Amino acid sequence: MPSALRVCALDLDGTLVDSQHHIVAAMAAAFIQEGLPEPEAEQVRQVVGLPLDVAVGQLAPEVGGLQIERMGQTYRDAYFDAKARSGETEPLFPGALPALDALESAGWLLAIVTGKGRRGLIEVLEAHGIRSRFVSLKSADDGPGKPDPTLLLEVVAETGVERARCLMVGDTVFDMKMAGNARIPALGVSWGYHGREQLRAEGARVILERFDDLPRAAEDLIG
Repeated sequence: MPSALRVCALDLDGTLVDSQHHIVAAMAAAFIQEGLPEPEAEQVRQVVGLPLDVAVGQLAPEVGGLQIERMGQTYRDAYFDAKARSGETEPLFPGALPALDALESAGWLLAIVTGKGRRGLIEVLEAHGIRSRFVSLKSADDGPGKPDPTLLLEVVAETGVERARCLMVGDTVFDMKMAGNARIPALGVSWGYHGREQLRAEGARVILERFDDLPRAAEDLIG
């Protein structure tokens, strides 16, 4: 592909969609099933974006092995069961669609790099009718989790765009660390799960206050 092309890779949970309620409730179900105290919502928010087994391990360091596997399966079952019962889809954050429109109009290719499983990723994108907008979709089922750079580097390889013309947008330190490990610039968002200072400390070039600010910030950073 021509080197003039640019890629904007976005995280999903906490960046593009507001999935906090479903994630916190599913994690609580996993702990309750094992007779463990429920983690606080803020504790859960701090591990969103990590591979599920790693997230569970950080919330409950005393568990391991098969118990973590069981908790991961309970989490997945509870997550999809709750969505099926409610009929609700995680909403896009305000301004997301216009921002995607503006990026595409400016010639950006779009990608997703998420710690969510592929089933959940596809369901969310299809529910909002935006799956076809993304030229590359990377999920927890496709390789090592954040902050390992493998999935982000696969986006680079698939699109043929130079790393200097790629951008990662995310709401957690794991997104920022992944981008740093891939030597790709990153933008943080203020509406997700980790705070502004956390994101800045891990290398966010800019912290976006509104989704509307993304197209201009992307242009300013990559050109």
